[in-house]
Amino acid sequence: WFGFNAGSAVAANQSAAMALLVTHLSASTASLVWLVIEWKRFGKPSLVGLVTGTIAGLATITPASGTVGPMGGIALGLLGGIVCYLAVELVKNRLRIDDSLDVMAVHGVGGITGTLCVVFLASPSLGGTGLGEASIGGQFAVQAIGIGATALWSILATVVIVLVTRVVVGLRASEQEEIEGLDYAHHGETGYRL
Repeated sequence: WFGFNAGSAVAANQSAAMALLVTHLSASTASLVWLVIEWKRFGKPSLVGLVTGTIAGLATITPASGTVGPMGGIALGLLGGIVCYLAVELVKNRLRIDDSLDVMAVHGVGGITGTLCVVFLASPSLGGTGLGEASIGGQFAVQAIGIGATALWSILATVVIVLVTRVVVGLRASEQEEIEGLDYAHHGETGYRL
């Protein structure tokens, strides 16, 4: 992730160094936020929570890593930790959607949060690069349109992939395969000896 965010600078320069720093700050902050929330709710933090919080911070900073400064990285980590935690709760517990590894709730919601908040956190007063000639409202609209276009493309592409997969190989494992475990049913091996 560090190579991805810092590598977007396509150079070993101050922009790459700042992207590394804000990526680290956001991931660290979000992991701590997630642990504190778990500690308050359940009396103890979890290793899964630590890792999920870290990923939330990474997903949230990615769209902003080239434009925000250290304070923006911390703010995005704080916001990403809270918003993604709430999204996981909503998706898993309220909507009862089987979101394997919390991908939509962490990557999707974190990415959307970072994409929208970069407008406010890119300020030079927070160590960011600024918005250039764009106004906050105008840039926010551009960011929102980008999110909408990406969501539309992703939905359409997913529908096509699901329809093709349904026709070619099917979408469901049989009940017997689920009981045996897909590793054994499909490959004749067990993935874990528990």
